[in-house]
Amino acid sequence: MSETVLYDYWRSSASYRLRIALNLAGIPYRAVSVDLVKGEQRSPEHLARNPQGLVPVLEIDGLRLTQSLAILDYLDQTHKMDLLPKDPALRVQAQALAQSIAVDIHPVCNLGVVAYAASTAADPSAAREAWMARFIRPGLEAFESLVEAFEQQPYCIGAMPGLGDICLMPQLYNARRWGVDFADLPRIVAVEAACAQHPAFAAAHPDAVHNT
Repeated sequence: MSETVLYDYWRSSASYRLRIALNLAGIPYRAVSVDLVKGEQRSPEHLARNPQGLVPVLEIDGLRLTQSLAILDYLDQTHKMDLLPKDPALRVQAQALAQSIAVDIHPVCNLGVVAYAASTAADPSAAREAWMARFIRPGLEAFESLVEAFEQQPYCIGAMPGLGDICLMPQLYNARRWGVDFADLPRIVAVEAACAQHPAFAAAHPDAVHNT
């Protein structure tokens, strides 16, 4: 069996999602850092792995996979992780919950997007923080409302971690990093507390993998 290799960056939200999922699935892997700050994602070596110049890239089962949501779907199907409900109505709601973060919040808060948006401002640092707050906080408020449709016990949609939890935790890391307060969103706070106690989430946290 070929080695599973994850090309990631410690602060990348999409990479963080995959670290959580690989841990949940019990899949051992070797992490290879692609330093986004240094621009290593634009190197010929990485562009050969992913022409988009993005992380993560996962090499598994003889495949080279890109796009975190697509990879999560592959892991879910091949390792029977039950990241989404089987019932079609619940399944689509759970997908919408996860995508409200991964498709709507994350792309506009991507490192390259924010850097470009801040580059024309008189104070790029202040502009960067304002940009993050502008998109993260409303997105989390919407997530808080969407998760009301489910019975938390104690994760987003039930007793086991799912796709919503995998997408939420990296976004909460970013919220804290950029000073976006969500203490008044009780459902999100409860999910964060439950995930923080789960070994698969704890081992995937940026602070746990940085400089290891």
